[in-house]
Amino acid sequence: MTSASEISFNHIAHERFLADIETLALALEADAWKPDYIVGIGRGGLVPGCFLSHRTGLPLLSVDHSSKVYDFAEALLTRLAQHSAKGERYLFVDDINDSGKTIAHMRAAIRERGGTPANVRIAVLVDNAVSAERVDYSAWRIDRTIDKDWFVFPWEAVAPSAVLDEAAREDPDRLSLSSEA
Repeated sequence: MTSASEISFNHIAHERFLADIETLALALEADAWKPDYIVGIGRGGLVPGCFLSHRTGLPLLSVDHSSKVYDFAEALLTRLAQHSAKGERYLFVDDINDSGKTIAHMRAAIRERGGTPANVRIAVLVDNAVSAERVDYSAWRIDRTIDKDWFVFPWEAVAPSAVLDEAAREDPDRLSLSSEA
């Protein structure tokens, strides 16, 4: 277990981020399955979703999951489920598959609202090999039983240190933090 005072912040360089977007784009191009839309999962997946949209030429939609505002999160998932049932395909994009909770929520929401799971895939920059959820595309993998770094993506680099520290501690399961402060 990592002690709460030992969080290591790993700043991802912009060049690395661009290379990761290229990796995802090439994986999409090599796959027979083609999405109609990219869906950025707010907040961490919005920037990668936008970059991947520009790189692939696919239109971008967003679901603001982190806001917890019904009209911009759950209501949109209902609409996406309805459209997936009619055959539209969606590639949901997030920054990291850490615990798998966000991805599990997206998949369950589509399924429970009558959507077609085969018309939904997930792409992330970083995939945790021991996450409860699997993704379809990732730029690179980590193993949270070994790698305890908190990744700071380029769009988060402007956040004050205290905000980054709070985000890293928000869900102790992500980094296996002990409950000691």
